[in-house]
Amino acid sequence: MSSGTGPSHKDPHDELVVLGATGGSGRAAITALLAAGHRVTAFSRSAGQLRGMGEGLRPWCGDAARPDDVEQAVRGQDAVIVTLGISESALHVRLAGSRHTPLDVRSRGTRHVIAAMRRQGVSRLVVQTSFGVGATRHRLPLAYRLMFGLLLKPQVADTELQEQAVRASGLDWVIAQPVNLVDSADRGELLASAEGEVRSMKVARRQVGRFLAEAVEGPQWLGRSVALSAG
Repeated sequence: MSSGTGPSHKDPHDELVVLGATGGSGRAAITALLAAGHRVTAFSRSAGQLRGMGEGLRPWCGDAARPDDVEQAVRGQDAVIVTLGISESALHVRLAGSRHTPLDVRSRGTRHVIAAMRRQGVSRLVVQTSFGVGATRHRLPLAYRLMFGLLLKPQVADTELQEQAVRASGLDWVIAQPVNLVDSADRGELLASAEGEVRSMKVARRQVGRFLAEAVEGPQWLGRSVALSAG
């Protein structure tokens, strides 16, 4: 199954908010959204870094761990994209914990998003998690299972909780599960598979960003977990 969505049912100038906007995936999603003509609220504790990315971008400084911050950012939006995560070294986080970000940032922040969306009447939610959790847990190669268990155990456990919250939300959700993200040019054709199939264990962030931007528009992936790979 190749990437792509059906005809868009949304105005190309909708208001969207991206949480985790200063991370690699968040920036990639913003670039794709702006190119498609959307107006984007970029939510992050350091959102000021994003000034100058393009017309239609509104940096919004806030903390996903604070419900009031999330509520204010979600108000008036047409859709929400979540790319929350921990940017620090995985080894450091495993040995000493995270210096700057709560270990449960994914699940906690996403729960705040879901609650705010319900109150504000926003229905479309696209969440980036990771290949190898939830529906694709059984498809993870052995070497990656060992890495997940030894190095990424707290983050994986939090991502599992995040996905559970999304599935139980009652919203129009899409879960994107990329394999290993790389900062490079496109790595061949993107494979987006609701069956959990992958071409390789690497995918470019900007390919994932384009998928996230497309997923807020069309109906093709609603209520599905989609593995993303390229090759």
